[in-house]
Amino acid sequence: MFAAVGRFVVRHPVWVIVAWVIAAAAVIGFAPTLTATTDEASFLPSHYESIRAIEVQRKAFPQATTPAAIIVFERQDDAPLTDADAAKVAAIGQALGGQRIRNVVAVVPTPPSPNRLIQIVAVQLNPQRSAGDRSQADAVQALRDALPAQLADSGLKAGITGTAAQALDAQKSGDRANAIIGVATIGLILVLLLIIFRSPIIALLPVVVIGAVSQVATGLIAWANDAFDLKTDSSVSAMLIVVLFGVGTDYILFLMFRYRERLRMGEDPKTAMINAVARAGEAIASAAGAVIIAFLALILSTLGLFRSLGPALAIAVATTLVAGLTLIPAVVSLLGTKVFWPSKAWRHEPTGARFTAIGRSLGRRPALYAAVSGGALVVLAVFALGFHPNFDLSSGSTATESESNVWSGELRKGLPAGATEPSNVFLRSDTGAPLPAEQLGGYRERLAGVPGVGQVAEPALSPDRTVANYVVTLADTPQSAAALRTVDGPLRKTAHAAAPDGTTALVGGITAVFVDIQAAVDRDYAVVFPVAAVLIMVILGLLLRSIVAPWYLMLSVGLGFAATLGATVLIFQIGLGEPGLIFILPVIMYLFVVALGTDYNILMIARLREEAREGRSPRDAASMAIRHAGPTVAAAGLILAGTFASLMLAGNSTLTQMGFAISCGIAIVAFVMSLFLTPAITALLGHAAWWPGHEDTAPGPGGRHRRDEPIA
Repeated sequence: MFAAVGRFVVRHPVWVIVAWVIAAAAVIGFAPTLTATTDEASFLPSHYESIRAIEVQRKAFPQATTPAAIIVFERQDDAPLTDADAAKVAAIGQALGGQRIRNVVAVVPTPPSPNRLIQIVAVQLNPQRSAGDRSQADAVQALRDALPAQLADSGLKAGITGTAAQALDAQKSGDRANAIIGVATIGLILVLLLIIFRSPIIALLPVVVIGAVSQVATGLIAWANDAFDLKTDSSVSAMLIVVLFGVGTDYILFLMFRYRERLRMGEDPKTAMINAVARAGEAIASAAGAVIIAFLALILSTLGLFRSLGPALAIAVATTLVAGLTLIPAVVSLLGTKVFWPSKAWRHEPTGARFTAIGRSLGRRPALYAAVSGGALVVLAVFALGFHPNFDLSSGSTATESESNVWSGELRKGLPAGATEPSNVFLRSDTGAPLPAEQLGGYRERLAGVPGVGQVAEPALSPDRTVANYVVTLADTPQSAAALRTVDGPLRKTAHAAAPDGTTALVGGITAVFVDIQAAVDRDYAVVFPVAAVLIMVILGLLLRSIVAPWYLMLSVGLGFAATLGATVLIFQIGLGEPGLIFILPVIMYLFVVALGTDYNILMIARLREEAREGRSPRDAASMAIRHAGPTVAAAGLILAGTFASLMLAGNSTLTQMGFAISCGIAIVAFVMSLFLTPAITALLGHAAWWPGHEDTAPGPGGRHRRDEPIA
């Protein structure tokens, strides 16, 4: 099949390129804009309590009672606010309200905090109408632009925080991160490919081709989102950059290394490309298939964040795969050996290569290599037991110096940590009759007595008095582990148990959303991980026609995943003292480390099989596989790990943790697992690794494999 693809592309390269240009123009010209959302609640199914609470709030209190933006004031000398200062704050609030800023519903000054260190002005905004609606962000920016003039000569300083301000800063941080990541990724690919091939043409090839392919992939993702009503998280755009350029460069490397190898064997350029596609095509397609299936397994998730992320990345990889097997061979077949210009090194096999020495050493002592590499992964995996999830997506997706983060910290000088995003307890009449007034005060007292609750406001009643809204300010930051424990435990238990007869209590707010997200994630771990693993094993089984090899390949990749999580815990939680790792990290790591780790395993095991079919013993086959496939795995792993490491330049903790974890995981699976552990275990198992088939033997008469008959 892949030989036929190679022949068609090499014989008709111009038509292949023209077809790509037409398809790209159609997709880019007609696809909708890809929009993202930072509303975590939009990713949860409707049966969770926090989402049911939101529905109650929308029906009973159409105008949101929680301010979307909070202006925090304090004295420039950090002294307590005087009565005159409080009057200035109130005047500034009235002045801002009088400017009639678009989408600002109300600007409400409040009294100073009990210790008089801060005073806030609550700003209510029109709710967002869709994921791409920028009305709240524009209103916050207008308020920020107007605030300095009001502060002049007042002796006060102020900043704006709250959910809308955090969303605006997250968007700015994301735009800056995308630019940094894009420049770093492209720069790294250019430098590394120049070092590997010493050719500016090969260095520019993935940048130009994948740059165009990325626009096609983005358009296809936007179409899929519209067709299936999927919501894209704000981090997807950054992930798409590194996935497209990282994975795409990997597939180009797989092809170009094989192309160069065939040229060194004396084949003409066109024949060499046909054979390169024929021999590398199966490994590339199988590797991409494993990644795509792993991503699509997220469709089984109950959490919309994962359900939208999976198809988006699967479409990106599928588009890259098609380009790698058609567009790249077409371009290279037109250029021929000029693609290596000005280097002449492609003509000669390197002598004394370190991978030859590594292969010989592993072939002589596979047990030692298996024990050392496997033992190192086990030691790192132990630290994974200390993993703690962190749900602070809002501040985690913005730089620490952003205005919303800075003034959220200032707010805690005078108010409970949960003041920026208080929780809500809704008490609803089951009969439709008005709630008895005498029961409302006692219920508030029960809520105020819950450990971890800072304060509970007087209940606000709906117009028909059938729903009461108790605004609960937690003592801890809304996204912290302590706040989640308060809501998930004593607050919900007390709210439900203390509800008077004939009423139902629902606990809502951002902390309750995170509690429900955690429950959904725990469920998804138990479903998505096993399904993805089984599907990847099926691909390996079909590729290798073996039952044994897929098991130890997947077990080694699973060990690589645990080691990666352990290394991330060791660096961030133990080394840097962070309270936890972003909660989606295990899923992201599982998909990239397991799927991409399987890529390198597939490349190495396919080469092992090819060398065994040449009549070599298991140990000699492992030695030769490392010699020939080792440079490809190392180069691909270095580039892919480097592209994901560029996420660490984004300036926010979410992408920093993702960048480190994924790049570390790819380095582990490329340089420890695929280069050492997999070939060592295969050499130790010998022919048994391919049971019940005979894929390690040369094909005999009729296509059957015989162990004693070398390939012709």
